[in-house]
Amino acid sequence: MLAGTLIPSMSLLETFWVVPLPGGSPRRIGDVLAQDATWFPDGRRILYGRESDLYVARSDGSQARKLLTVAGHAWWPRISPDGERIRFTVADPSTGAHSLWEASIDGTNLRPLLPGWNSPAAECCGNWTPDGRYFLFQSDHDNRTDIWALRDKESLLRRRDREPVQLTTGPLSYSVPLPSRDGKRLYVIGDQRRGELARYDAKLRQNVPYLAGISAEQVRFSRDGQWVAYVAYPETTLWRSKVDGTERLQLTSPPMGSALPRWSPDGKQIAFAGAEPGQPWGIYVVSADGGAPQAVVPQEPNRTDPGWLPDGNSLIYGDSFISEAAITGIHWLDLRTHQTSILPGSEGLWSPRVSPDGRYVACLNRDAHRLVLFDLTTRWTAELASGANMGWPEWSHDSKSVFFLFEPTNDTFSLFRVRIDDRQPEKVMSLKDVRLALGLVGEWHGLAPDDSPLMLRDTASQEIYALDWEAP
Repeated sequence: MLAGTLIPSMSLLETFWVVPLPGGSPRRIGDVLAQDATWFPDGRRILYGRESDLYVARSDGSQARKLLTVAGHAWWPRISPDGERIRFTVADPSTGAHSLWEASIDGTNLRPLLPGWNSPAAECCGNWTPDGRYFLFQSDHDNRTDIWALRDKESLLRRRDREPVQLTTGPLSYSVPLPSRDGKRLYVIGDQRRGELARYDAKLRQNVPYLAGISAEQVRFSRDGQWVAYVAYPETTLWRSKVDGTERLQLTSPPMGSALPRWSPDGKQIAFAGAEPGQPWGIYVVSADGGAPQAVVPQEPNRTDPGWLPDGNSLIYGDSFISEAAITGIHWLDLRTHQTSILPGSEGLWSPRVSPDGRYVACLNRDAHRLVLFDLTTRWTAELASGANMGWPEWSHDSKSVFFLFEPTNDTFSLFRVRIDDRQPEKVMSLKDVRLALGLVGEWHGLAPDDSPLMLRDTASQEIYALDWEAP
């Protein structure tokens, strides 16, 4: 059996090991680093994806050679039972789209498997049946994942059918289909996504439901503390309501996904990051009383993290982290003239958060190894904290501290706080035993009006199901 161990400092890459069954000592496969790998049918070679490339190597990791390169990240490689073809998933980091691709076993004849079938493409994780007659995969439609089958071999009586057939229809989302060895069953993961908004109570030293435990993330409060905006989980729609849950109003609708809402200083508008499926992120503004969201920046690739400046006429925003090279700096937008520019001195910074008093911006550097303080008046920067895998900076409501997620031991995330005056990080709580929901832009944390930590606990039900099926 192949098994991987994540290398936190190397993004998606893992080391790979051979694990003897039913038991024995694992053995690392040479110096192979990859995001996914599989065996060749002969058991003597492995096929693995490393970033945009597919490689083949001997089972000990030696004699590695590149087979092909794709525009995106290569995942879930699989080899046909006859050993003649390769199929795999290509993930586009700029849009989040996932598509199935195929090539000959020597890396030639590279082509998409289902061009134009689903727009945008949202297919992944395919496996052949043992007889090679069908290729099974998962596909996302209408905010749910189902299993589909593609006939893969022609018979004498019927031509090859290139239209996939849907095998599951909910109510759960089904993913990662694996046929049994006799081909009579499919093993799948059935998932009912759900979360519970929770607040960490320092006196009780435990998380307690917050706002009635609604399934929502990225919660933000208006300046007067009377209103709350949030992103519904898993629907990714934007809502607002009174803090007691009354006067609830949906502000965005599918297929747009919404993230990172921010109230304007006067509480009349909400800025947020939005994206249609398969499209780059953009910055939008919507009235708190409802109406059509308005795009406020040109259709540039992947702009996110909006924040209001104190005058209410300007926004700042950042670049989405696709790659370090994509991080240009903190952008400033005049909503009256729609003129944009990069703030001098902010080059290479992203994930900006404006302090409540409007004086500073807390942000991350390109590799997310430094938390940086940017002065909006003088344009000088100072380091607040450093280390690997930092994220989600959030200001305290008095503008004296910044909270952030940090992984100091490459083991588990903890929530830290650093004060602006002495710049000494202190641990607030460990998230080791907290099962966080994986939202649209990762595992979120925020702050309640009293600066107590907020998070979305994962309360989903997830089981492995065996489905009987009879293929024609």
